[in-house]
Amino acid sequence: MVNDNKSDTLIQKYTVCANDFASAGAASASVKKTLKQLGFSPDFIRRTSIAMYEGEINMVIHGGGGIAEAEIAENYVKITLTDEGPGIADIDLAMREGFSTASESVRELGFGAGMGLPNIKKQADEINLSSEVGVGTTLVISLFSGA
Repeated sequence: MVNDNKSDTLIQKYTVCANDFASAGAASASVKKTLKQLGFSPDFIRRTSIAMYEGEINMVIHGGGGIAEAEIAENYVKITLTDEGPGIADIDLAMREGFSTASESVRELGFGAGMGLPNIKKQADEINLSSEVGVGTTLVISLFSGA
């Protein structure tokens, strides 16, 4: 993790490794801890943690790893997840509950049910998903605390 402070904004950056299920969720757990220390509401922390975890797991399973960045301010968190994986050919299809391209071995581990992107959308106030096949994917998740 790297902390970069810009005025009243805290930036936390993490490297997410492909197929590293032992470390999967470490970035979202670290952000959750920071949000607790900063006094965000339990509901906001829960929503942020779920959204970031789901995105992080997608990077582990599908994206070949990548960079997770959390920008934490007084009244919002913006999570940017960037990978150089295979990309998403059909974003609308990928957003449907139950759609998954996870391998059988990943499903045997309990992942790949096709709920990641739909869960992110449910928890977030805004999402922006861009992807190019053969280049990679960037997912920006914004959550507003109402503070």
